[in-house]
Amino acid sequence: MAMKRAAKAERRKAIIRQKRKAEFLESSLPERVKRAASTPIQYCLLTERLLENGSGILVLARGATPHHLAAGIFMLDSFSLGVKDVSFRHWDGDEFAASMASLGSTIELQAVEPSFARKLLCELTAWARTIGFAPAPNFAVIEGLFGEVTAEACDAAFQFGHEGKPLYIQGLHESPQQAHRRLETVQSYIRATKSAA
Repeated sequence: MAMKRAAKAERRKAIIRQKRKAEFLESSLPERVKRAASTPIQYCLLTERLLENGSGILVLARGATPHHLAAGIFMLDSFSLGVKDVSFRHWDGDEFAASMASLGSTIELQAVEPSFARKLLCELTAWARTIGFAPAPNFAVIEGLFGEVTAEACDAAFQFGHEGKPLYIQGLHESPQQAHRRLETVQSYIRATKSAA
């Protein structure tokens, strides 16, 4: 009798573990991004003159309506680092509008075609990798928010770097050690390309 109870309790525990795992997967970042990617694109915004200024943001927001949005926010460095940071969050429409208005007071944002934005991300990431900089953690997952949008649908050409070369500019939140490592990475790349020429 005790063995039957123990076996029954173990089966119940296994069922509970399975339910918790399913709930976790349902709410995991990849699953949330995948669900959001199936809804219409409401906004695709990019910092104006990103390539000239060297840094900015890209925002892709999707939702069944403009009142409930899921957005990927990509912090970009077109001079050397590529995709420095990335985040994904849910907003209601008013919250999103307020956040974009607040950003707009310091950064000029322009609407761009999603295929242009995806191509920019793909090529910027590839270029930064050649220097030695990987994209921010979760980039590959959150970039999935573009869903069916293809980079191939855009024929724009991008020129990264400053005057044709990588240029590292220390960010406000970077430690001296981190800045030193990044500067060394850029300098090593420049030396390697000079010796290969």
